[in-house]
Amino acid sequence: MELNQYLSMFIEESKEHLQALNDNLMNLEQNPNDIAIVHNIFRSAHTLKGMSATMGYEDIASLTHQMENVLDLLRNLKLQMDAVIFDCLFKSTDALEAMVEDIVQGGTGRADVSLIVTNLKAIVAGDHLKQTASTVAVAKETIPATIIDEFQYSVMEQALASGHQVFYVEVAVRDDCVLKAARAYMVFDVFERNGEVVKSTPSVQEIEQEKFEKVFSVYFISSISQEILEKSISNVSEIESVSVVPIDSESLKMVTRENFNAANEIAATAAPENVSIAAPSPNTAALKDTSGQQAAPANVPVSNRTIRVDIERLDSLMNLFSELLIDRVRLEQLASEIRRNDLIETVEHISRVSSDLQNIVLKLRMVPVDTVFNRFPRMIRDIAKSLDKKVDLVITGADTELDRTVIDEIGDPLVHLLRNAVDHGVEPITDRIAAGKTETGTINLRAFHSGNHVFIEIEEDGRGINREKVLKTAIKNGIVAADQASKMTDEDVYQLLFASGFSTADKISDISGRGVGLDVVKTKIHSLGGHVTIESKLGAGTKFSVQLPLTLSIISAMLLRVENEKYAIPLSSIVETAVIQNDKIRTIHGNLFVNFRSNVIPLISLTKFFEIPADPNFVSNETEIVVIKKGEKLAALIVNEFIGQQEIVLKTLGKYLANVVAISGATILGDGQVALIIDTNALIK
Repeated sequence: MELNQYLSMFIEESKEHLQALNDNLMNLEQNPNDIAIVHNIFRSAHTLKGMSATMGYEDIASLTHQMENVLDLLRNLKLQMDAVIFDCLFKSTDALEAMVEDIVQGGTGRADVSLIVTNLKAIVAGDHLKQTASTVAVAKETIPATIIDEFQYSVMEQALASGHQVFYVEVAVRDDCVLKAARAYMVFDVFERNGEVVKSTPSVQEIEQEKFEKVFSVYFISSISQEILEKSISNVSEIESVSVVPIDSESLKMVTRENFNAANEIAATAAPENVSIAAPSPNTAALKDTSGQQAAPANVPVSNRTIRVDIERLDSLMNLFSELLIDRVRLEQLASEIRRNDLIETVEHISRVSSDLQNIVLKLRMVPVDTVFNRFPRMIRDIAKSLDKKVDLVITGADTELDRTVIDEIGDPLVHLLRNAVDHGVEPITDRIAAGKTETGTINLRAFHSGNHVFIEIEEDGRGINREKVLKTAIKNGIVAADQASKMTDEDVYQLLFASGFSTADKISDISGRGVGLDVVKTKIHSLGGHVTIESKLGAGTKFSVQLPLTLSIISAMLLRVENEKYAIPLSSIVETAVIQNDKIRTIHGNLFVNFRSNVIPLISLTKFFEIPADPNFVSNETEIVVIKKGEKLAALIVNEFIGQQEIVLKTLGKYLANVVAISGATILGDGQVALIIDTNALIK
């Protein structure tokens, strides 16, 4: 089998399962008694193991197998979570991430994980193991404390009362068995001919799909003897061992009715593996296996509803639709000029269909930023723990969508900024208490849309930036001259943090202080067509604000005329449009302002800002304005005319015009003219 064609799929799905492992481990750390979370972790590890073994990545498969052993004890209540187990599972996940990343970089995915494996084995065999099984007096053997629901318990209790035998049977197939599912089927055929299966672990469905290692077990009711049952199963070929343990009323009580309540709570919050049937029947001959009968919900298709598409195909689709949109606008203009009803109706239909298509195309490329954000809680936990700090990470706006190409690139810069916030921003516990703060620092990670940009903010309530210390370090390192320092604004000083090799750390650590990091952040963000700003208050905290463009997108915009030129403003950044009397405009320190809903906001003339020649003969007592927003900040722009709303294709200006102030791109209108798209965020300070 040619595996290279599946490599990209393996990498994508592995990353998803690793993220699920991290998220669920974090949740389990907060709720250590929630077995439903353990089941989720086990499923992720199990799937990752199977994928890795299929692809030939044996080290990943081996490590996930050892994780399964620990998780299996946890989910069967034979082991209780503690700090040692959490740390070992987290380290295992880190090792898996490193091996997958090695595969991404073209490596073999091999790594020395012997120490982690040894620790996992020690957990399975050592002092952490809590025995919850009971010893059966006759057989002197251990019965695992498998979670049994109330119906299954009642069935076995009635069977014993009516004189039937109840057995716990554990069957192991040989390591060299090729068709495990077939051998398991033959064993279940023995069961069906001699009695009834009450519970199977794993479920019958999972066994049929070979979703088990080499061992499966059942609780079984029969009238035959232990010896005959054991011999009948042993006669099946490629069976390595058979253990048949008779169960009496006392040993059955090892799972108490209190366990039923806990099991029902778990079943209510997790995807149930077992579906119980109506009511227990006193006739044991009518019993059926309840462990593999999983009812499919009505009207819910069983097949997978998602597919993976190469990003280059989405790029081609976007470019083709962009051309289609330009032609659609041209057709609308021609139809309005020719004024033929049949043409107008056809164009209107095309417009409706293409609008629906446009929404689908846009959604295909857009990805919520939580695909990046969801790995940060684990990272903050680890960094804070290593620095002996207490930090809460508060995430808002994780559903904000961003172009996939930008999502893929923004992760590393955000990692640097967050690590910097924990290390340099949030103070140690003793320092926070001395400053009258709570011992737990807070880092806010926010994302929101503004115009045709996405803003990502990282704000902490730490010590803030020491302006004088930054300047002193910059002068010492030759980044700025001493005579320039006194003339620099706070924003200019804070931007020095992005200089190559700049660091104010008192000591070098694994977190920061090596003179690298923030310069990489600025370089990467600029390469994406965005920029980063800093706000800080000494003793109160610092906020890094990253502005990113929606590079390949179709947006709704307001077309407007400024003198003889046409411009476009994204509708998402417009609050409203209005006409004001000229006597309502105020001048304060040479700047124009206007009253807007009980607030005084800046008034900006686009004619002056873009240095457009004005018509000297035009006189009016009124001024048309468009009120724009950036977060909570507002401003008003003076325009000559509102042309109307339109769907436009956002095109970049290219490398040579990449740094034009307040212009984020351009679009081609239906008549072939080019209209510049105004970056309203650059107009609001």
